[in-house]
This record gives sequence, C-alpha cells and structure tokens, in this order.
Amino acid sequence: MELLTEPSGGVPPVATTEAALTATIESLLAGTGPVAVDAERAHGFRYSQRAYLIQLRRAGSGTHLIDPIAFGQPADLSRLGEAIADAEWIIHAASQDLSCLYEVGLVPRRLFDTELAGRLLGYPRVALGTLIEEHFAVRLLKEHSAADWSSRPLPHEWLNYAALDVELLIELRDKLAAELHDSGKLEWAHQEFAALVQGVGVVPEPRQDPWRRTSGMHKVRSRRGLAYVAALWRARDEIAARLDRAPGKILGDAAITELAACPKPDRAAMRKIPLFARRQARRFESEWMVAIEATNVLPESELPPMHIPNEGPPQARMWAGKDPVAAQRLARVREALSARAAELNLPIENLLTPEYVRRLAWRPPTPVTEESVEAALAEMGARPWQLKQTVALITAQLLA
Repeated sequence: MELLTEPSGGVPPVATTEAALTATIESLLAGTGPVAVDAERAHGFRYSQRAYLIQLRRAGSGTHLIDPIAFGQPADLSRLGEAIADAEWIIHAASQDLSCLYEVGLVPRRLFDTELAGRLLGYPRVALGTLIEEHFAVRLLKEHSAADWSSRPLPHEWLNYAALDVELLIELRDKLAAELHDSGKLEWAHQEFAALVQGVGVVPEPRQDPWRRTSGMHKVRSRRGLAYVAALWRARDEIAARLDRAPGKILGDAAITELAACPKPDRAAMRKIPLFARRQARRFESEWMVAIEATNVLPESELPPMHIPNEGPPQARMWAGKDPVAAQRLARVREALSARAAELNLPIENLLTPEYVRRLAWRPPTPVTEESVEAALAEMGARPWQLKQTVALITAQLLA
C-alpha cells in the first residue's frame, strides 16, 4: 500500500493577512463543486476549543491553509464563509469541528460528513485514514494528530499533515455518496447531515454540577468532601479559562479527589499530594487555599447532596431492581432494534439514539400506539428515516 506523504500540489503557504485571505477567497470562488473543510484544535492543551488552523480544498482551486489566530481572537472569517456558503461542505466527523468553525464565521448550509456516511454504510472503522485506505489503497501520513496546534510557528511537517487531511476528501465523498445511493441510504444521510447543519450555533444546556464527573469521585464519601471537590474544580476551571490552558494541565483530577477525601483538607495535606507539588499547580496554591477555606465555613445546609435527582430514566443496570417490567421492555426493544440494525448493516446507535430508547422504554406514552410512539420519538429528535425503520418495531415490543 502506497504511503501518501505530501499533498499533490505541495504544502501551500498559510494565509495570515487580509490580502492572503482575499486571494484564498478568490481562488475558491474560481473553483467548482464541493469544498473540503477541516480544522485543527489544541484539544488537551487549551481550555478553548477554537480552531488553530483551517484547511480547505476545492476542485480547480487546490488546497488552502488559514491561520485564524492571525485574524484576531475570536477571528472573523465570515467573508470566507459567505464566499463558499452555497457549496456543499465536506467535513470528516463534522460534530467535532462545526462549533469551532462557527466561532470564526464559517457556517455551512449544506454538508456531507464522511465519517457519518461511513457509519450509515456499516464500515466497522470510520477514521479518515481507514476510509482512505479502504477506497484508494493509500495510507495517509498521520504523525501529528495529537500536536499542540496552538503553538507558533507551525512546523512545515505539521502543515504537510494538515493539508493531507483534505487531499482526498472530495474523492472520498463521491465514493461514499455512490455507495449510499446504491444501498438506498442516501436520503437517510441527507437527513442526518441536515440535522447537523440545523444544530450549528445551538448552545447545549449546561450540565448540572459538572464537577461531579471529576475522576476518582468514588473516594469522596461525605457531603463536605463533595463541597471540596466542587470548590477546587471551579477554582481550577477559572484558572484554566483565564490562561486558556486545558484544566488537566493546571491540576489533575486525582489531586482534587485525593485532597477532598482527606480527613482534614488543609495546606499541609495538600503539600503531601504529589500533583499539587508540581510547578504548575504550586503557582496557584493561594487560590486552592481560598477554595478550601471557603468550603470549611460552609454551613451544612449549603453542602451539595451526595446524589442529585435524575429527571430521566436511571442507568439501565439499575432497572431490574427499580422496575422489572420496564427492564423487560427495554430488553425486548433493544433486541428488536439490534436485529433491525444488523439487517440494515449499520450501528444500532445510528439506527436510533440509545437515550431515546431508554426514555421510551422507561415511561412509554399512554396509550401505546404507533402514532404516540412516533410522536414521542419525533419530539426527542429522531429523524424521519429512523421513525420509518423503528416505530412499528418498538410499538410491538412495548405492547408485548
């Protein structure tokens, strides 16, 4: 298998000025067909999820690299977005990149997600490199996927890697679109892609008590201990946001829960924990102490509960003890959906979102009819193609 080590037209210069951006726009406007789009973020290094490099490619135009950081924070690339707005945008794993593209003014009107297309077609592995190998018998050079893209200057090797990510994206889209058509799934894909576009810019509701997801929470056995976790987590989050550093680069989760589980969290206890002794964490010792001391004086009435009530269904493993009838319903529905997914050659989670299944099985509509089941699933967000494939199946199992 051939190793694709560099783009066919070489690595283009990175646009960092208004003049270079204008030239990029003019070139893309002179091109034809869909536009391949990709973005590199600094996940694991930065607090923000902003784009630190944007790659585009279009037939007749070639590949373009843009440094959004050169255009302000946040950058405004809306005139680029408007120039290619009428084209179909091809993005691999669009749900990962759409928000950072939206942040700089790049908003698609039509989309083709090659990763999602691969899932609908039943490919067992849908990473970009894997799909490229499957369809073109070439292997992409994938050496810098975990790089810190916020660093400057960006090395030539990194830019080469980034350009390769869009090198064959248009051709991959064409092959997957043909397969979707031949398998009768093209309309399904269009509905999924349209849902992604409709969700651009929609801010999800904030998670209740996000600090409860701190690793090692099982070690914390008291409400006061939970309050220490919450206070230290918030202090870390404020520092991370201020410095635009990934929270884990400031202080690891294990340090927070280890200190919170101490009989007496104080400066002495904190200094005995190795993660707090690291240079980066030690810089903010005064802020950790403010969080600890504020927690020390919290009255009992203001301490967080050990558990928060769950408005939705409980975890499936708990159903047998809480509601055996519902547990049986869920098992029947899952079995039926698993069989249908196998028939259609696609993952069960793409046939229907697992959370929708759990909510429906836990508290079915009254009365249970195909109409009421369809209405409930549609309200949750199920697509028309999913309703057509699952409503009758689910209804039969709910009534069994």
